[in-house]
Amino acid sequence: MTKVQNLTILGATGTIGVNTLDVVARHPERFKVVALTASSQLEKLVTQCQQHQPRYAVVLEESAAVRLRSLLLDAGLKTEVLFGIEALEFVSAMPEVDTVMAAIVGAAGLRPAMAAAHAGKRILLANKETLVMAGSLFMQAVAAGGAELLPIDSEHNAIFQSLPREFAGDLAACGVRRILLTASGGPFRTLPLADLPHVTPDQACAHPNWVMGKKISVDSATMMNKGLEVIEAHWLFNATPQQIEVVIHPQSVIHSMVDYLDGSVIAQLGNPDMRTPIAYALGFPERIDSGVSALELFGRGLTFEAPDYTRFPCLKLAFDALAQGGMLPAVLNAANEVAVAAFLAGQIGYGDIAPNIEYALARAITGEPGSLEDLVEADAQARRDAAMHIQKRAA
Repeated sequence: MTKVQNLTILGATGTIGVNTLDVVARHPERFKVVALTASSQLEKLVTQCQQHQPRYAVVLEESAAVRLRSLLLDAGLKTEVLFGIEALEFVSAMPEVDTVMAAIVGAAGLRPAMAAAHAGKRILLANKETLVMAGSLFMQAVAAGGAELLPIDSEHNAIFQSLPREFAGDLAACGVRRILLTASGGPFRTLPLADLPHVTPDQACAHPNWVMGKKISVDSATMMNKGLEVIEAHWLFNATPQQIEVVIHPQSVIHSMVDYLDGSVIAQLGNPDMRTPIAYALGFPERIDSGVSALELFGRGLTFEAPDYTRFPCLKLAFDALAQGGMLPAVLNAANEVAVAAFLAGQIGYGDIAPNIEYALARAITGEPGSLEDLVEADAQARRDAAMHIQKRAA
């Protein structure tokens, strides 16, 4: 009989959280939700609590907690409400929790993911910033805590599926030549370069293949999303920048590939639906039903292109930050978050995103972080630098 997994889902109301709960609901005999967390979508969180009956519901702000308690009481639910970053850490490290879905978007997801690592949980990692900001410290915590790390990003999950089961961090020992990260190219892959400065947030958020939040949709348009995934792949698979290659594949059918020394290329294919990697990680090492329809192969064409750094300067910035290492990936991520937020708010143009990140990188303190506090300070300084650059351009 399969042991029931007790789950904490960080970021339950986001795209990954919603898809996780969809898969969980298909297997009530396998999974029990212990805690759900959210930021601002309280009514949605209440609905999720009604369906899954978690012990805890966690939000960041006290005012949101007061409102959530009232909503849960009105719904006749006994779910206990907690708030604050310490509460997120608590539900990530509880002894009764087996698995933590780490799907909080942005730097806010770092500390609860670290707590899960120190507590030795199975971590389903969908938060890019954990590895981008604190790759070295996080991987040390995973090793020290005896945690199990399974990637949720469709690309890294595809690589994980395409590597040998016995892979233990040495690509050369497994005969791997390259990791090939596929990218759709986003909505502006073929747009004339002269038109890029004039695109709107709505256009940038209209991804051709995937349904995602606004921030990650803009990151996909600029290919910063892929740049962050390059940095993640470095930490997840102990790969050098030279062992990671980005391939534009507009159809989003091949989710990533592993190129072996004998000339074999092993790829993972599937419909562009996040429930596939989520189900793979939830059920690992077994495969369970995800609700995703079978891939139709007939009548399809698969094409591949090299990325153009003139069109996608953010991708080049990410490779450069990885090559230089230290705290630069954290700076890259922080400056990008500020720039994307400013673009979505109409404060800067699409063409201002990459220069804003470059400005912050040029002012960053280099060197390896000695602690999480070092990274938090580098993150804060990068945000100040990026905001100052935005204000200067607006003046």
